[in-house]
Amino acid sequence: MREEEIERLRGVVRDCVSKHLYSSAIFFADKVAAITSDPADIYMQAQALYLGRHYRRAFHLLNASQIVLRDLRFRYLAAKCLEELKEWDQCLLMLGDAKVDEHGNITDTRECNSMYLDKDGEDREINILSAICFLRGKAYEALENRAQARLWYKAAIKADPLCYEALECLIENHMLTCDEERNLLSCLQFGPEDGWLSSFYSCLIKKYDKENVVEAKFRELEQSGGPNTKPSDKSVLCTLKANTDLLACKAEYYHQCGEYQKCFELTSEALSWFAVGCYYYCIKKYDQARRYFSKATSLDGTFASAWIGYGNAYAAQEEGDQAMSAYRTAARLFPGYHLPTLYIGMEYMRTHSFKLAEQFFMQAESICPSDPLVYNELGVVAYHMKEYKKAVRWFEKTLAHIPSSLSEMWESTVINLAHALRKLKRYNEAIENYERALALSTRSLSTYASLAYTYHLQNNYTAAITYYHKALWFKPDDQFCTEMLTLALADESRHGIDPIVGSRSGGLFI
Repeated sequence: MREEEIERLRGVVRDCVSKHLYSSAIFFADKVAAITSDPADIYMQAQALYLGRHYRRAFHLLNASQIVLRDLRFRYLAAKCLEELKEWDQCLLMLGDAKVDEHGNITDTRECNSMYLDKDGEDREINILSAICFLRGKAYEALENRAQARLWYKAAIKADPLCYEALECLIENHMLTCDEERNLLSCLQFGPEDGWLSSFYSCLIKKYDKENVVEAKFRELEQSGGPNTKPSDKSVLCTLKANTDLLACKAEYYHQCGEYQKCFELTSEALSWFAVGCYYYCIKKYDQARRYFSKATSLDGTFASAWIGYGNAYAAQEEGDQAMSAYRTAARLFPGYHLPTLYIGMEYMRTHSFKLAEQFFMQAESICPSDPLVYNELGVVAYHMKEYKKAVRWFEKTLAHIPSSLSEMWESTVINLAHALRKLKRYNEAIENYERALALSTRSLSTYASLAYTYHLQNNYTAAITYYHKALWFKPDDQFCTEMLTLALADESRHGIDPIVGSRSGGLFI
């Protein structure tokens, strides 16, 4: 058969593959490989077999060739066949026994000298070593060796930043802490035309920076595609503003920092089992919420938020053992995700095991030192252990780490800080923070009651009476405020209207 006829058949094979006519592709590729015995044609036949889901046949064809251990492309495809067959140990053997250090650097570079038959040099290709590292990571993860999987995923993205799947596994499975994610991105070698990709990746990682920093990243990506983008490409990249990946990233950020209306506006058209579970959780139908969170985890066992929701639905009904089981599963599956550890601490705090709770909160802080919620819980547990100075430090650190301006979401933290200051008899500072909390929400009975109580402790009976009345306006039958108002009125009648700060002959003490 003449060369032009063989080349025509190769074109037929490529066209069959593009039209998903895999049986036809296999038929013609088999004939071309039989005629030429060319390694490139054997590879094309194996590729057709793989796409047609004849994984065992494709593997035997590749394994029988003399070039499989010398050409990385042959070895990689043979390992992909073994991946589909779920023969993970054999898959790793086929890929070789290279070593990787804790930073994702490959220390055994013998395979870098292997052959690689590149027939498509006109297009930009992802480094074959990156693909091999990623497949090693998948194999180790399937074998439940998540520590090794994490290292090989890091090696894959470092070998070629275009290997998005490796970064996706690291982020979605929460394999890295906040600092580890930032450090990894900082050492990636992006090409001059990949400025937009660098910006996009920086938006995907855990987002606990200040609001203006995160928002600037989104704007930069939406408006220009990144700092290194050519001017001629910027108009094209402006279309990323409506990209679903970017929208999902923004929605996650808004939900994380308590901007629920913005989050809702971005996700109002989305529906999933997880979303249904969240709906039932919000309306306090926890049995239904559990059922839908369970469906979400059964569909995707690596869906971290669904595991957290599943545990929270149990915790809401004080079913601690089941809640702990869900949180521990999440902590095992996602070692770089601090929320499972944080919720384990919350569950221990609910049962008054404060020392254990503090240990888990500190562990969560070591994983993610940027989340203000961690410091809030450390403050709460310190308050319960009557370590009020420590509680003040943690609450102040909470407020310092809030990414945006104070909103109603953080009212409880401001009140907690005020309570701790009151316990330390720093009454003026406590009053400042109670008033700060009232600026966030003016319909809180407990804040008015606490403010009244603090004024009462200062012997400022007039102010105390005023705020007890305001508290009782919300709940006229509140026992504490009713009793304290009576006592304040009695104190005022005994001591006069003007307060004598610092001297008391009776009344209240902490």
